[in-house]
Amino acid sequence: MQEFISLLLIGIGLSMDTFSLSLSIGTLKIKESRINLISIIVGIMHFIMPLIGMLIGARILDILKFNSKFILSTILIILAIKLFIDLFNDEEPTINLNIIGIFLFAFLVSIDSLSTGLGLPALTNNIFLATTTFSICSFSFTYIGLTIGKYTSNIIGKYANVLGIILLLLVAIVHLCQQ
Repeated sequence: MQEFISLLLIGIGLSMDTFSLSLSIGTLKIKESRINLISIIVGIMHFIMPLIGMLIGARILDILKFNSKFILSTILIILAIKLFIDLFNDEEPTINLNIIGIFLFAFLVSIDSLSTGLGLPALTNNIFLATTTFSICSFSFTYIGLTIGKYTSNIIGKYANVLGIILLLLVAIVHLCQQ
C-alpha cells in the first residue's frame, strides 16, 4: 500500500506541470474532441517515458554502481526545483494544436517522467503499476486542466505547481530517509 501511495504521489507531482499548462491551453476554448485527444496522448507519453528512462537508468546504474534510492530522491528534488523555477517564469507557452503540436506538448510535459524512470526500480518492482499510475494521473490532470481552463484564469496553475513541488519533495525525503 505504501508503494502505491508513493507512486500515486509521484504521479500527481509529475502531472502538476501538465495540469498548469493544460489550464493555459484550455483558455483557447478548444473542442471536446481535441481535449480528449490531447489527454490521451499525454497519458500515453507518461506511460512510455518512464519505461525509456528506466532502461537508460538500468544501463547507467550497471556502469556507475550508484544507489538507486539516492538517484530517485535526487531526481525528484531536481524536478521540484525545476517546478519552482517554472513558477516564476512568466512566459506563456505557444502551442499549435495540430497533431504535431499535440505530440510536442505531450513530449515536453513527459520529460520529467523520463527522468523519474531512471530511479523507478528503487521505488517498485511493479513497473506496470508505476507507469499505469503515472499515465492515469497525467491523463486525468490534463483533461481536468483543459476543461477547467475553459472557465478560469491561469491563477490556479501557480497553486498546482506549488502542490507538485511539495509532493515531489515529500516523496524524495521519504526515500532519502529509507536508505
